[in-house]
Amino acid sequence: MDLAYIPSPSTGVIDLGPIPLRGYAFCIIVGVFVAVWLGNKRWIARGGKPGTVADIAVWAVPFGLVGGRLYHVITDYQLYFGEGRDWVDAFKIWEGGLGIWGAIALGAVGAWIGCRLRGIPLPAWADALAPGIAIAQACGRWGNWFNQELYGRPTDLPWALEISEGPNRVAGTYHPTFLYESLWCLGVAALVIWADRRFKLGHGRAFALYVAAYCAGRGWIEYMRVDEAHHILGLRLNVWTAIVVFVGAVVYFVLSAKLRPGREAVVEPVAADGSGSADAGSAEPKDAAADAKPVPAGAEVKADEADEAGTKRTSPAKPAADADAVPAAAEIKAADAEAKPTSLTKAAEADKG
Repeated sequence: MDLAYIPSPSTGVIDLGPIPLRGYAFCIIVGVFVAVWLGNKRWIARGGKPGTVADIAVWAVPFGLVGGRLYHVITDYQLYFGEGRDWVDAFKIWEGGLGIWGAIALGAVGAWIGCRLRGIPLPAWADALAPGIAIAQACGRWGNWFNQELYGRPTDLPWALEISEGPNRVAGTYHPTFLYESLWCLGVAALVIWADRRFKLGHGRAFALYVAAYCAGRGWIEYMRVDEAHHILGLRLNVWTAIVVFVGAVVYFVLSAKLRPGREAVVEPVAADGSGSADAGSAEPKDAAADAKPVPAGAEVKADEADEAGTKRTSPAKPAADADAVPAAAEIKAADAEAKPTSLTKAAEADKG
């Protein structure tokens, strides 16, 4: 008798009144929100604008869902197009079945479209989103727990996963490969965040590190699974895919470091020059010459006349005639002053006589 194990839910659907809440879909949605939230924080820290990650995710997520489903249906076509199967089930994504390889590949196409529309480099955006994608995968793997699928070989370990009897499965305790991959993805996210801070990864190298690290774990986890899959030279198809993608990611990382060392100085031109939004954090300096008000021609004439008269101009609105009248009035007063002493002298002489 097993003393400890991880129980599986009896159903993967919770009915909220007339609305069915499917555990698999819920885990995918939570993962997407976490990825966008973390990606947005990292993008802003790199100098980008708030909301850019979400805007591009509007393109990447639908493409990724379609790509993930296509990969699953193509590689496991016998589940939908074999004898006694209903091809309509290929569209029932809520029942499980998303291939991460197809999701990343076609999701990158959607992201490229979104980046082109915003005029930003795809590698920089992918670097910002890389750890968030790993966390999204960690959340999404719990959808397999709700559906009791993609478990490993039988085991009696204390953390074994209990599987109940059902279609295409036998009751028992198995390796919880969904849990192994979920924990591995969290470790990958931590690795990418640490390496990005330590080495200032840029030009897609943070994303390449995520891909390589994920593939390294996916290889041995995939090898433990017992669900039906195609084999090539004794290895499951997904193991070969992990090997090929791992090599490609490492080659890209090395070549990128040699050809384009360092990190992008500008990830979003609109945010860098401050135009179009107050979120840029700085305003463009205004041209002092443009702000200077033109001086009226009349004021210049008055200033010249005041200078010629040898007086200080106290008000630009003072008439020029007043400035000319000042010397004339001064002359009259001076003449009066000279006349007064003469009159006084005559008066004095009259008194003496």
